[in-house]
Amino acid sequence: MKLELDRECQRAAEAAYPRHDVLGEESEQSAARPRSEFQWIIDPIDGTVNYHHGLRYWAASVAARRRREVVAGAVCAPALDELYQASVGAPALPNGKRIRISRVKSLAGAVVLTGMDKNLTSGSPPLTLFSRVALRAQKARILGSAALDLCQVARGAADGYIETGIYLWDVAATGLIVRQAGGRAETLWSDKAGYALACFASNGRIHAEPRKLSGACPITFSPAF
Repeated sequence: MKLELDRECQRAAEAAYPRHDVLGEESEQSAARPRSEFQWIIDPIDGTVNYHHGLRYWAASVAARRRREVVAGAVCAPALDELYQASVGAPALPNGKRIRISRVKSLAGAVVLTGMDKNLTSGSPPLTLFSRVALRAQKARILGSAALDLCQVARGAADGYIETGIYLWDVAATGLIVRQAGGRAETLWSDKAGYALACFASNGRIHAEPRKLSGACPITFSPAF
């Protein structure tokens, strides 16, 4: 069902903007290298497992890139009645109200969100990094939607987000939303095409310690669940 929805959404975007590139889960790898000035990056359902089980924590994510720079992004969580949006030069807004990142200053007092591949083996770099962060943070949580996790960082409900197996369409819009809310979002590692990556975002105040921990754990891509 998600496969067909992905295709339907990409067809709709292609029909609306026939001269623009569209990148999503069903795109060819070459689509990560835009041929036109503008590119739409789409994830119709981020949090598929939550969606299928009736959990409300899932969202649709859309980002617009111009010359490989994300210039606008939106995340819609229909079950939560929430719409997050941001653009370059404008504040991050959920349901039309301005948001800001949290004021937490240390990892020890922080809530850090993440995702975790259930197929990871003991001692793998992603699991090692998660364990190191979880032991130092106040709490680590796995909620099941990268797009909404980053929105929680943007609105100050969480202080950080780290994911070592994620895709560009999961985080393109929300990376901008975090930055426009006053936080930091960066790619720790990416493949040559630029769509498989490891991502870290925070309120900026706790950024240094998790970033240092990521440097101590060599990161390679492990597909997220």
